[in-house]
Amino acid sequence: MESNASSMAHLFLILSVMFTLFSSSNGVVKGAFEENFSKSCPGTHFKTSEDGQIWYLTLDQVSDCGFITKQSYRFGWYSTKLKLVGGDSAGVVTAFYMCSEVEAGPLRDEIDFEFLGNRTGQPYLIQTNVYNNGSGGREMRHQLWFDPTLDFHTYSILWNSHQIVFFVDQVPIRVYKNANHTNNFFPALRPMYVFSSIWNADNWATRGGLDKINWKNAPFVASYKDFTIDACPWKNPYPACASSTTQHWWDQNNAWHLSSKEKIDYAWVQRNFVVYNYCQDTVRNKYKPQECWLNPLD
Repeated sequence: MESNASSMAHLFLILSVMFTLFSSSNGVVKGAFEENFSKSCPGTHFKTSEDGQIWYLTLDQVSDCGFITKQSYRFGWYSTKLKLVGGDSAGVVTAFYMCSEVEAGPLRDEIDFEFLGNRTGQPYLIQTNVYNNGSGGREMRHQLWFDPTLDFHTYSILWNSHQIVFFVDQVPIRVYKNANHTNNFFPALRPMYVFSSIWNADNWATRGGLDKINWKNAPFVASYKDFTIDACPWKNPYPACASSTTQHWWDQNNAWHLSSKEKIDYAWVQRNFVVYNYCQDTVRNKYKPQECWLNPLD
């Protein structure tokens, strides 16, 4: 049983992320989207609710849709609430990710959430991946313990000098540790932009590309709200804040390791919802990558 002190510390971390860049229970700051993001699709494919709090991204045969932060960041906490495309979504990928290059160049760093659509009645899969200097191959896939098309759920990334943690509704589903001197495969040096998008990936996303998009079901719409960034802005040539200062909860000791409750939740996910783990793929990886030897619970 977690101690009261530990429970309070964990609660403090959760509460601290409620201070968002531009959304709150009192509504969205006027003009916040235009101030913080740029669209990468026709205006017809990006819409908002009347109060501006929900953002709708549309995919059809004319265009996909996405947006990107105008500001780049280094370490921090990145989160959004997302409702995925319902019905037959085979071949459709909805993404929430971070990338060091606006055009996703060949030498990019990247931290990905990708939601892989499926045929009606089949579950969505979440694919997470980490790139460093253009190299990836660190995929994991999970099923979910709920239907992500019925309501909004929270997807979050914690990124600091010690680890990257992927959360679903505050439950850690993946922990990617920094192997430090033993290898260099940890994106830690370059700032990242934050992206979201919906796009056609039917050449690989569903059953390895066997199930194609049924365009009769278009348009496909993904819905976002409560976008949160609590992070270190980048101002060339250095970050605007130092990761060692005590003011940043996301790069202090409590954020370098999972809490007692998070360890329990993480173990539950590993037992029940992991579909693919590159660390266990001996066909693809003749030698296990060095970060795979690290204990995510340490």
